[in-house]
Amino acid sequence: MIPDIKKRALHRARILEGQLRGLEKMIDNEEYCVDIITQSLAIQKSLGSLNKLLVENHLKTHVTEMFDAGAPEREKAIAELLTVFELSNNRS
Repeated sequence: MIPDIKKRALHRARILEGQLRGLEKMIDNEEYCVDIITQSLAIQKSLGSLNKLLVENHLKTHVTEMFDAGAPEREKAIAELLTVFELSNNRS
């Protein structure tokens, strides 16, 4: 992993950990539903930020190497990216 991206991804993961603990506490305390939903949506946004960092790293490292390796690896990289794209569009 690219060191700067790794540092930022770990930071984001630690923030997410705290957000999830907060969400769990809100549910346990039976707080107002809209507040819980707001927290859940914030977590989803944070996950999106983490995913963006991971995709950036993948593009700058693995995908670049796969494209440089030639046709079979290039096609594999394209298939992986299409799978990630499909997964991100199928979120509910």
